[in-house]
Amino acid sequence: MTDSRIRVVIVDDQGMVRTGFGVFLNSQPDIEVVGEASNGEEALRVIAGLRPDVVLMDVRMPVMDGLEATRRLLAGEPAEPGASGEPGKNDDRPKVLMLTTFDLDDYVYEALRAGASGFLLKDASAAELSDAVRIIAAGDALLSPSVTRRLIAEFSRLGAPRSPSRTRLEELTERETEVLTLVARGLSNTEIATELVVAEQTVKTHFGRILMKLGLRDRPQAIVYAYETGLVRPGG
Repeated sequence: MTDSRIRVVIVDDQGMVRTGFGVFLNSQPDIEVVGEASNGEEALRVIAGLRPDVVLMDVRMPVMDGLEATRRLLAGEPAEPGASGEPGKNDDRPKVLMLTTFDLDDYVYEALRAGASGFLLKDASAAELSDAVRIIAAGDALLSPSVTRRLIAEFSRLGAPRSPSRTRLEELTERETEVLTLVARGLSNTEIATELVVAEQTVKTHFGRILMKLGLRDRPQAIVYAYETGLVRPGG
């Protein structure tokens, strides 16, 4: 049944990329490519009509780039009239997986702030592509160690925290604050479990509560929040 498949829209200005990704993803029993677009402006129209689960979004495109399209899609301009414009509050909004040529793309920081759930290199293998779509659709984030390092380096360049308010952090328990700190330093759930000597499922439970209490969507947003509030500082 197609209604149980992960619905995907591919946005890229290169037709060969759209075709190649589309052919492979459609060959997967649990994934269906429902549409495509060649630039961000077209993508917003296509996504509004098709309501996919995951959008593969190229970073650099004519007319409107992937960063601006992601920002409008997830923050400023709801896909449906009357929908909430508050980030993270509309479950109908798709997850966005940015397509990039280089792992250390200059857009990493802003793309994560715009709400992207992760990054995928265009030269990723077929298995990596399908796995990435499944990971993002499940509500997790795809953030490689190199991308995390790039994000941390960007905060180091920016210097002081961008948002002085730490009010919501007070809602976290001591252990939740500890987990958030380790997440922001780039550790995986498995590494955090080892560090804290607890089960990995316990870490996942704590992290789920952190997202709920702070009103965040996923791991990239949690990392951004931790640095912008000053909970964690580069090199700290």
